[in-house]
Amino acid sequence: MSVRSLLTAGRSLRPPGNRKIRKLLHDERGLPIPHVDIVVRDTHLSRLAQHYHNTLTDDLLYMTYKHESGSRPPPRKIRLMYDPEDPYVKLRHNPPVGGSQLGRKPAPPTTSENVVRLERIQLHTMAKDAIVSRQNLLGPIMALRALSGETEHGGGRRGSTGVQIVRGVKSVGGWVRPGIPLGAKVDLRGTKMYEFLGTLTEFVLPRLREFSGVLLPPASANLQTPAGVSGVVSFGLPPDAMGFFPQIEVNQEAYPKTYGMHIHFITNASGAGAQERARQLLSGFQIPFARR
Repeated sequence: MSVRSLLTAGRSLRPPGNRKIRKLLHDERGLPIPHVDIVVRDTHLSRLAQHYHNTLTDDLLYMTYKHESGSRPPPRKIRLMYDPEDPYVKLRHNPPVGGSQLGRKPAPPTTSENVVRLERIQLHTMAKDAIVSRQNLLGPIMALRALSGETEHGGGRRGSTGVQIVRGVKSVGGWVRPGIPLGAKVDLRGTKMYEFLGTLTEFVLPRLREFSGVLLPPASANLQTPAGVSGVVSFGLPPDAMGFFPQIEVNQEAYPKTYGMHIHFITNASGAGAQERARQLLSGFQIPFARR
């Protein structure tokens, strides 16, 4: 039997009738919804994530461990300045005696389960010319999307919020009004967080001129502040630093200009000395620190 006869016999076995083409569904934004759930998984192990779990965890536990011989005493009862039962001061602002106790909150007990770790990285940039025209926000949004690779619910990850628009909260000087778009921000988690951190330390920071490291507060600074117990380390990059990222450098002509940005490293550290423990974690990822 020839090949042509075999092909003809194969076609004759198909059921008669026209094939039904399934129509694509669209969401509320007009984007097509695929027939199957598309979920992007990790294709390889993250080098910095493995470095944290294999090396930094033990080092940080050794550096931040504080031995406690017994159980901790119960927290001291906070006394308010005015009697809350007094009807004459019921609507008056009633702060605690001695000021806010947030900066004096003790650190949790040191165990192998609560070793300081990096939870997410937030990139934030502001465009003043967006106040004049909202079209000027397209440049920062495209730049942050290229740096992070994040889109809303991208890769089937419901926790991915993508690039968000930052709006004004209150009126400032007559030129910032509540609700007006001012900039953009994006949160990085998981593998993309470590990939951005590796790109920052290997390609961007070494190419910055006159950059000796992230400035540390002076030795006489008060660490019992809300920022000192938050476990967040932040620093800014100039506009020319954005051009050093490979994602921007390969196609820098596509952007109207480069933008400066703030980078916030958010950790799980809390309590007294949280910011110092967060800096110890970042120094293990090769982020330099310097004191004036």
